[in-house]
Amino acid sequence: MHTQSLSPRQFMMKILNGSSAGIVIGLVPPAIAGELFRALAPLSPLFAALYHVVLPIQFSVPALIGTLVGLQFHCSAPEVATLAFVSVIASGNVTLQNGAWLITGIGDVINVMLISALAIILVRALRGKLGSLTIIALPVIVAVVAGGVGSFSLPYVKMITFFVGRVIATFIALQPLLMSILLSMSFSLIIISPVSSVAVGIAVGLTGLASGAANIGVSSCAMTLIVGTMRVNKIGVPLAMFAGAMKMLMPNWIRYPILNIPLLLNGLVCGVLAWLFNLQGTPASAGFGFIGLVGPINAYRLMAYTPMVRAGILFLVYFVLSFLAAYLIDFILVDRLKLYRRELFIPEQG
Repeated sequence: MHTQSLSPRQFMMKILNGSSAGIVIGLVPPAIAGELFRALAPLSPLFAALYHVVLPIQFSVPALIGTLVGLQFHCSAPEVATLAFVSVIASGNVTLQNGAWLITGIGDVINVMLISALAIILVRALRGKLGSLTIIALPVIVAVVAGGVGSFSLPYVKMITFFVGRVIATFIALQPLLMSILLSMSFSLIIISPVSSVAVGIAVGLTGLASGAANIGVSSCAMTLIVGTMRVNKIGVPLAMFAGAMKMLMPNWIRYPILNIPLLLNGLVCGVLAWLFNLQGTPASAGFGFIGLVGPINAYRLMAYTPMVRAGILFLVYFVLSFLAAYLIDFILVDRLKLYRRELFIPEQG
């Protein structure tokens, strides 16, 4: 198999595209269908069973990242399989505890991305050199080298998420309005980055207004991306953003830092809205936004108004005002200030 020559930018974009696709495919179905089936579970045991069917999909995220990164580089079947299990090793989501192997969460996505890059370099370097032993030797070599490096680097790479959590934790002690604004702006960026917004929310223990602000920040990112993508893409892309696939545009976000401006501005506006309407949440719901209606459902449960008023406020804040703010910001930055082009919201293809 011929190994295509790639520039550093092309190489990085293929890693980012494969990683973002793996994250979206692994996390969005359980987030949407899982919440739906959990809500319907009291009506029938069938929905409870379906909930437990879709929930474990998220545990496959590391393997999905490795697989889709391999496909980005047109790898053969043995190469793709090797990248998949090396990514699982790098994630750290499979651990040995008291003699039993346990799967916990999706692991550290940043480490998975880094080790996927290392593994693909090894795979490409070994391509055509192992002959008939490829199917046996390739997995062993890449597992020992890339998997070993991944196991060693995992505790250090985890410190990135830990550091983000420490910064987020400092916001909690601030005056409520300022806290709400900073949390909303922070989560509007975290959700499109390789860092897990849900993991940060749980690790920091965001609750009450802090959790509500984090959720509306995630929603503000979704609305900003919906507005940005809806004029330059087919309908499927903005619908994917609405469904929670914001990380699909992670390659664009990394390549074009100017996209942080509309994200942060809408995060600021939505942070004020979270404070104004006193949106609440729990550590488990922080970082979901309106994906699977996790954020709105928890905010609804913690509000003191009548059911109709609660539903009206949440619909207004999560879906109407955040969209209008994103639309106005897009109009000012693109049409008036000419700060960037909407074509920056077309998903990168490597």
